Amino acid sequence: MSAETRNFQEMYGYNFEELMEGMTAAVSRTVSEADILMFAGVSGDTNPVHMDAEFAASTMFGGRIAHGMLSAAFISTVFGTRLPGPGCIYLSQTLKFKAPVKVGDTVVARVTLTSLKPEKRRAVFATVCSVGATEVLSGEAEIFLPPRG
Repeated sequence: MSAETRNFQEMYGYNFEELMEGMTAAVSRTVSEADILMFAGVSGDTNPVHMDAEFAASTMFGGRIAHGMLSAAFISTVFGTRLPGPGCIYLSQTLKFKAPVKVGDTVVARVTLTSLKPEKRRAVFATVCSVGATEVLSGEAEIFLPPRG
């Protein structure tokens, strides 16, 4: 792939016709205290398991954890910036939360194209977030790629 093609895809994303099953992309983000506070502010989810160290210490997690939807948001980052990239429309997502994420953990969000629905210009992806070797969430997403004029 030429540098010009790569730059175009980074700016405008893939066309539906360029997608192939097995394609994968990922982003990595280390979760900070500020991320948790800002997510609580934006979402309104101030559950003390996320916000109150004393309360969270008494839970099964033994301390504060990040919002599960914060990790899920990193999947959206992959779709909107990497694969399929800018211009795609996120239609649906299933999620299974498997393990907690704590401040300082580095979450890797990865999407893998599992099937294409050409008649509807839709792509189905397996979605996974991991911290090290631990899978913290998994699911499946469906994305629509509008035709370009």
